[in-house]
Amino acid sequence: MDKQLELDRRYIRMALVWAENSYCVRRKVGALIVKDKMIISDGYNGTPSGFENICEDENNLTKPYVLHAEANAITKIACSNNSSYKATMYVTASPCIECAKLIIQAGIKRVVYSEHYRLEDGIELLKRAGIEVVYIDPQETE
Repeated sequence: MDKQLELDRRYIRMALVWAENSYCVRRKVGALIVKDKMIISDGYNGTPSGFENICEDENNLTKPYVLHAEANAITKIACSNNSSYKATMYVTASPCIECAKLIIQAGIKRVVYSEHYRLEDGIELLKRAGIEVVYIDPQETE
């Protein structure tokens, strides 16, 4: 197996495990930012710091202030001494257009994801920006 594909599969599995930290019921998403084979940031979808850990309202709709996993990982970078420039983001669901904009601005060069989201506009924007986008089927082992 190609060495990069092997690493991509490993980090996607780790992002899937990280998604388990989410308190969201409808969908759990995890993200890792990796640079030089080191995880420099992580995130999962959920409410902002200090808010109750309840992502859905009484109608089972996601509350408008819930942060996406990608946004959480990127904002953690902003609070650290690390740089996401030329890093790879591993995320369990394909990024929405709002997260795609953050990924572009953060200087991330590759995005690897393992679940297609119903809208593809985020993926299309990433490709338009010259970011390498890779889909990994988490069920495939080779």
